[in-house]
This record gives sequence, structure tokens and C-alpha cells, in this order.
Amino acid sequence: MARRGPLVGLDVGTTKVCVIIAEQGEEEEVHIKGMGTSPSTGVRKGVVVDLDATTRAIEEAVDRAERMAGVKVAAALVSVSGEHVASQNSRGVVAVSRADHEIGEQDISRVVEAARMTAIPASDREIVHLIPRDFVVDGQDGVKHPVGMYGSRLEVDAHIVTGAGTLLANLLKCVQRAGLEIEELVLEPLASGEAVLAHAERDLGVAVVDIGGGTTSIGLFTNGGLCHTGILPVGGNHITNDIAVGLRTPIAEAERLKISHGCASVEAVAADETIDVPRIGSREVSTRPRRALIEVIEPRLAEILGMVKSQIKRSRYANLIPAGVVLTGGTALLPGLADAAAEVLDLPARIGLPEVRGTMARVVEGPAYATGVGLMVHGARQRAPGRLLRTTDGAGSMFGRVRQWFREFTHGA
Repeated sequence: MARRGPLVGLDVGTTKVCVIIAEQGEEEEVHIKGMGTSPSTGVRKGVVVDLDATTRAIEEAVDRAERMAGVKVAAALVSVSGEHVASQNSRGVVAVSRADHEIGEQDISRVVEAARMTAIPASDREIVHLIPRDFVVDGQDGVKHPVGMYGSRLEVDAHIVTGAGTLLANLLKCVQRAGLEIEELVLEPLASGEAVLAHAERDLGVAVVDIGGGTTSIGLFTNGGLCHTGILPVGGNHITNDIAVGLRTPIAEAERLKISHGCASVEAVAADETIDVPRIGSREVSTRPRRALIEVIEPRLAEILGMVKSQIKRSRYANLIPAGVVLTGGTALLPGLADAAAEVLDLPARIGLPEVRGTMARVVEGPAYATGVGLMVHGARQRAPGRLLRTTDGAGSMFGRVRQWFREFTHGA
């Protein structure tokens, strides 16, 4: 990928749209220059449901980020989420083409294409990522960089992520209507992992769990690479809705109560603690035990973590993540969440905070900005000199059918 101006990350979430602008330093280092957010009302469970509302939210977030950074931007790396996202692992095998059996970049492209061809998605789906995890040279596995090695047979284990083509096209349309081009689509848990995971955790085996507003994204990493992806259609908004119903208070007040007084366990709250709860439909405020709030939060949180546990178990990698779970996303701010996750998942758990540099680093240091920061790190890694292969489809034409559909929609409008 050629270096093309500042790095721009666009995280189109269920509760907010976040734009982060950064400059790339040495190698893969990023320096945050600006950030802008706006409320997201056109996205539900990670999927665009209102084109106009989503476009406006993107425009507002971009404008705020540009003002803070003092630059104009034209393209962005964009996060992808939603229950429509699916993944699978594939294997490609080719014979080394050169007579002297030295492996070249052409052989890498051929074996990745072979992996893609063995897992061609349905006509209504589009490849978002094809990520080579490990290469095998003449039966020797664990090879990360085979170019220059000698061998007669080259194999690759690859992780392939796909999404519903029409839903990706809707996202593309909103971004382009807001005046931006998509530099790359990046899976949400992949981006979050870039921001909050240590290299040692990736190598040992770890799960990143991003609990956002409308979805919970799960990415499992082993031997340094992504091996399983899952998106659950539940998130922090479900907790907020439960509070609104259980305490009979407006949604906005329920969100405030969750942020100000919420936690993951009733046992952490004293019996005599109280909170003021505005009543729905009136200006009256009632005094309630704080435990009444936590008694609403705790079971929904347990349900979400139970779904995460089931997803990890179904992945068949449950025994290969001894580094445990790293929790991020806005809901990770709930006090006691790491302890609750460790108990439910029976794995070590910690809260993941993005680590970045720059004068504006402090404004994006919370877990709610992990995906946005991760987009920056991913973009810097893709632009780094000597990058062998982009983590997109083996054909080299990223979401080509999506672009074609968008052109058809535009001409037909």
C-alpha cells in the first residue's frame, strides 16, 4: 500500500461514529492528531439501517476531527461489524514455480489465491479479509516469511472473513456520500486487537472481546494471527434498555445511570447505597437502592458473557488461548467487568486500553476508542516498507462486487 497522507480511521458504530486522524511515525508507530465523534442513529446492531442519518453522522465526525487535526482528509480505513460477518479457515497448496526452487513473491500470491479459491463465498457474500496465518514449506510448518527460502511445495493456512455484499454496499455508500473513499475495510475485532493486544498474548493465544453498543465482537488469536471471528447481536444498549424498563426511566437517563452508578456485580455494592432515578413521563425523581440498578445489569451481562463463552467453545480454539480474554469497547468501562468475565469464562481477563502517542493521545485512551485506534495501527502496518501482502482478498480487488453494486445503485438513482 502506498503512503497516502494521514492515517484516518472511521468506526461506524451503533451508538457513535468516531473518526481518528493520525500521522505515521517510524515503522508502525502512530501519533494521534485529531478525533471527532457524533451520535449514531442510523446503525442498528452494527448494520446501516438509515443511509441519510449515517451519512450525516459521518460528516459531523469527520468535520470535528479535521478541525482538531488541522487537515483535510479524503480516504479512511473503515471498521466492519454486524451479525452478517462470518469467517472460516482455508488451506492453499501450490508447486514452487522457479527452476531453482527459490520461493518468490509470485508464489506467495499464487498460494494465497489457491486458498481463496478453495473457499469461494456464496454469490451474495464478499471477502473482507484473507489473512495468511502460517506457511508450510515442504512439510515444515510455522514459516512466517517464506520468500527467499528453497522448497518445491508451498502451502498456506489462511483465515477468511466474509460479509453480506449488500450490507457492505450500504456502508460504502454512506462513506462515499460523506465525501470519503474507503482505503480498506477492517474487521472490528481485528482492529481492536491491534490496539489492545500485546505481541506475547497473540503468540500465546488470546481472545479479544469488544462489547460495543449494539454488538459484541470476538476475535481469537493464536500463533500471532487471527484464527476465529464471531459477532454477537448484543451489546451495551441491551443493558441500557433493561435499565429503562426495570427502573421505569427514560432511555437517556438509563444510560446515564449505567455510566455513573453501574457495575458488574451486586456483591460490590453496599446495601445502604441509593441513587436518584427520574421517572418516565414526569419530572419526579424517586430514590432507589443502587442494588436495584445492579440487579438489572448483572443478569444481562452474564447472558452476554455466556454467549461469548459459547462462541469460544464452538470455535474449537478454547484450549488454545491460555493468555485469556482482553475486554474492550464502551461497556468495558463497567467496574468489575474483568472479574465477572474471568468467573464466567473460566479464563484470565483484563480490560484492554489502547496505547498510542501524540499530543492528543489522552482523548482516545479509553476502551471505547479501541477500534478507532486499532484502525490507525492496522493502517500503519499495511503501509510499512517491505510489507509482503495485504490482508485482503487474494485476487487483489477488494470488495469489487460491492463497488459494482454501488455504481449500479448510483446510476439507477
